[in-house]
Amino acid sequence: MGHTSLEKIIALQKKTSRIRNLCILAHVDHGGNEYLINLIDSPGHVDFSSEVSTAVRLCDGAIVVVDAIEGVCPQTQVVLRQAWLENIRPVLVINKIDRLIVELKLTSQEAFTHLQKILEQVNAVTGSLFTSKVLEERAEKDAEAQSSCTENSSADQVYDWSAGLEETDDSDLYFSPDRGNVVFASAIDGWGFSIHQFAEMYSQKMGIRSSVLLKTLWGDFYLNAKAKKIMKGAQSKGKKPLFVQLVLDNIWNMYDAVVTRRDKEKVEKMVTSLGLKVMSRDLRHSDPKVLLSAICSQWLPVSRAVLSMVCEKLPCPAEISAERVEKLMSVGARRFDSLPEKTQELKKAFLDCSADETAPVIIFVSKMFAVDSKALPQNKQRPLTQEEIAQRRELARQRHAERQAANQSAESPGSALSVKAAVEEENKEHFVAFARVYSGVVRKGQKVFVLGPKYDPSLALRLPEGCSVADVLPSIPHMACCTVDSLYLLMGRELEELDEVPSGNVLGIGGMEEFILKSATISTSPACPPFTPLNFEATPIVRVAVEPKHPSEMPKLVRGMRLLNQADPCAEVLIQETGEHVLVTAGEVHLQRCLDDLRERFAKIEISASEPIIPFRETVIRPPKMDMVNEDLGKQQKVAVIHQVKEEQMKNPEGVQVDSTGLVTLTTPNKMATVGVRAIPLPEEVTHLLEDNVELIRTMEQFSLFAWEDKTLDINQKILENIQDFKVKLESNLQGHKWREAVERIWAFGPRRCGPNILLNNIEGYRRPSVWQCLEREKETERAEIRDFDNSIVSGFQLATLSGPMCEEPLMGVCFSVETWHMKISTPLAQQDSVDEDSQPAEPSNDDQSESSDVHETSSNRSRSRVGAAGGSVDCYGPFSGQLIAAMKEACRFAFQAKPQRLMAAMYTCEIMATAEVLGRMYAVLSKREGRVLQEEMKEGTDMFIIKAVLPVAESFGFADEIRKRTSGLASPQLVFSHWEVISSDPFWVPTTEEEYLHFGEKADSTNQTLKYMNAVRRRKGLYVEEKIVEHAEKQRTLSKNK
Repeated sequence: MGHTSLEKIIALQKKTSRIRNLCILAHVDHGGNEYLINLIDSPGHVDFSSEVSTAVRLCDGAIVVVDAIEGVCPQTQVVLRQAWLENIRPVLVINKIDRLIVELKLTSQEAFTHLQKILEQVNAVTGSLFTSKVLEERAEKDAEAQSSCTENSSADQVYDWSAGLEETDDSDLYFSPDRGNVVFASAIDGWGFSIHQFAEMYSQKMGIRSSVLLKTLWGDFYLNAKAKKIMKGAQSKGKKPLFVQLVLDNIWNMYDAVVTRRDKEKVEKMVTSLGLKVMSRDLRHSDPKVLLSAICSQWLPVSRAVLSMVCEKLPCPAEISAERVEKLMSVGARRFDSLPEKTQELKKAFLDCSADETAPVIIFVSKMFAVDSKALPQNKQRPLTQEEIAQRRELARQRHAERQAANQSAESPGSALSVKAAVEEENKEHFVAFARVYSGVVRKGQKVFVLGPKYDPSLALRLPEGCSVADVLPSIPHMACCTVDSLYLLMGRELEELDEVPSGNVLGIGGMEEFILKSATISTSPACPPFTPLNFEATPIVRVAVEPKHPSEMPKLVRGMRLLNQADPCAEVLIQETGEHVLVTAGEVHLQRCLDDLRERFAKIEISASEPIIPFRETVIRPPKMDMVNEDLGKQQKVAVIHQVKEEQMKNPEGVQVDSTGLVTLTTPNKMATVGVRAIPLPEEVTHLLEDNVELIRTMEQFSLFAWEDKTLDINQKILENIQDFKVKLESNLQGHKWREAVERIWAFGPRRCGPNILLNNIEGYRRPSVWQCLEREKETERAEIRDFDNSIVSGFQLATLSGPMCEEPLMGVCFSVETWHMKISTPLAQQDSVDEDSQPAEPSNDDQSESSDVHETSSNRSRSRVGAAGGSVDCYGPFSGQLIAAMKEACRFAFQAKPQRLMAAMYTCEIMATAEVLGRMYAVLSKREGRVLQEEMKEGTDMFIIKAVLPVAESFGFADEIRKRTSGLASPQLVFSHWEVISSDPFWVPTTEEEYLHFGEKADSTNQTLKYMNAVRRRKGLYVEEKIVEHAEKQRTLSKNK
């Protein structure tokens, strides 16, 4: 790139067929044509998989790099899946083949078998992705066919038992050296090749057509020297395959002569036969790797092999597939055919990749990256002429004279302030949008629309003719109009300013920081839909509270965190209710990088970060059948439960009653309402189902809110089908006597109206509108009535699930069943109700209805008319609605405590590759940190083991460093957030039997991991922790004096 002029690059940008946008997913001259290669490198660590996602979205192809010894690692599977999800074409580079020769000491025949296995592993991953896609499409077709069959049930039904895999062509998906999409390389030694190079080389020497050699060089073929023919069946006949004989043997001989034996005569002979020129300095060098690199980089240069494969096998921007275009334009659950007609017409602009004046400009911004203002082209220093140097010298003399005169007089404070402001402005970070043009030509100074992820193109298309979109922007949500300030060509760390960029190119856009937070779609057409959001493999889970060391620098920290949030696609910045500024990251490595960026780039101040804030969840379980020493509880349990309930009733405050079945009855302070609540553990499958369908629950809640306000909300048919499937799955998982008709009686979800907890309506005779209203809108059913203060019950449930009684962490997998709800309306309250009803417009149906919405704002708005009536009669305990909310919240907490309580820990999936000699030390580290090994398997042909384990997030900090130290760097873990898991131990358990006292000791606090976690969270939050600081004071003193 350094030898190519900017004018030549600009000329190449206009030739779409000569552009290749690609990224490297891992752990020049080409013939007579010139190509413009936009290469985006991405980090290999799993914590930075968001960077891979931003790179993949802008590319048409990818180079997947696989280690020749380790083969397909977990991270390789992740990047292959990301490339598959974005519909980009990958090519394969098998790197570090020198390690097979130098470290593993494999023969060329063994190496060939090993390379075949690696290729099989990569193709197996690709094949599984392809199969899952075909089966999904098949399932969708079957569902559509089934719905059409139910409509035409009288017609003859024909069943198709094929899965669809037989008809679908997958020949272009797989990696195979004879197709030219695989390169074998050793980057450290500077060599790499594809079998095309050897096919052309040997076709001249052997007189065999290169097309024949190309098909037979990789596979079970051998050369019959007598007949001078290529025959099949090398393995069965014990012959050397062609790839070993003609390719690998030559490379093995080179390493044997140069590295192993250091045979100078043989080396010189090989150099001469290959027609290479090696400097005498390299021949005399003490390190044989230097000589090897000098020979191989001329004989088989890796750059030529990889760039040839990129230019021949990866598509140009104009070859974008229709499937990928439809996937990019189908945001959310909307299908492409459900988009407005004008929006669908934009598909042609994508496929044409046209740079015409009439083509609409369509750009996708995948991330914002920070650039120092000094690095911008307009601020770069340029060489000065002699006249400018003389002028500057004269100005410097004048300033020096003025400074001396100023020093003699009083110092001016205003000048110091202006200098400081100028320095701050000079060091300011600017954001550049990292983007790609999919259609049209973007120009400097052009006006464009910035479309947010929730923008709906149908809103802009409904405007009357002759009305400009720019005139009515405030009325169109998630759309902004801005001017393109500057366009940049990205050349590594350098930026070059451009006036225009045609379609198909990757570019940087300046002046977008006020309009784009992380990613966005830019277009000149209001019909353009926002692109589908980026797919991130790593979930942000690690939190730290951040504060400046000097409190006066808080504004700088706030600004720095805002810039970090904009610059990092995966990081999240929150301000908690306590006022703490919290940074949420994907893992320990990601956290450290974010803190370093804050200190050195964005805030540029000293900051203090808290210990990582470990997230937990609280839940209840079914009564256990075994005690802590694994003895059957049997009939003792019922007696113990009744005894425990009696003890709890003695502790419970006045107005709270708990029976032996766990039903909690609680009365409001003014004795006007009584609520009966029972806590039931949800099945694990239901909890996962609620977690996976948060967006659908939000949509249902939004529909209920609109229905409450007598408005209509248009929901896509696809979303309605998804909600129906969600309901059917819930019904299938909630089976049994106690769950009979439970799905129809769901009152609300929580916390925040969409969490993994359920409020059930088991009140006899109370029928309220269903949460499934959106599915029942076609049916003309009677409108169910909502009781007064219905929303107070829901609000109490939301507060209870937001912070549980164990350590104020959110609840998970708990169902609260409201069994009774009695209210006594006093005479003064009834009179107050009638007065308010007379003074307000008569809307009885609306006054009696309430539905789920946000706890803070909408609940108060909905019940304002009722609360104005009932809550207006304020007694000494406060408004009645507030009393009912508090009573419901406390009833839920007591019902929760009446059941066996457990903590749920966030768990990482830990995948480690290690050699046999360090397995014992690695297992020791895992067990010390409460890890659990799930699977251990050995990679064939190597001494490497792949270990899959789960590890609590709470124990993961410093885990990677410790495991590297204990294994001398031979094992390296990859941690990805996986799931929430119940910790089996009871935090409130105390020993009661002799066996338990003998096994656990008198206090039984040494091995109770749950109690340790719970007390740590309570201590961090400033809650009461039940622990004795000093139990026996005389034992903590040295009574005898030291002599």
